[in-house]
Amino acid sequence: MDTTTLSSKGQVIIPKAIRTAYNWQSGQELQVLESGDGILLRPRSRFETSTLDEVAGSLPASGKPKSLKDMENAIAKGARERAK
Repeated sequence: MDTTTLSSKGQVIIPKAIRTAYNWQSGQELQVLESGDGILLRPRSRFETSTLDEVAGSLPASGKPKSLKDMENAIAKGARERAK
């Protein structure tokens, strides 16, 4: 198990083996999440989290909208073709 030390500025050096394993380079942004036993460092997402309402309609569409029945039929057809 690797160990590290907290500096007077609150900085921690992540051991090279861990940085290499996760392909973390200098400048990598990490999220710091509290957990029951300590903290978890996770790479920060490149994109902000969004909801369906925020992005719905952002892509161009053409043609008549599909009904739920049309979508269910297309899914069933695809599943049958994949099973063959």
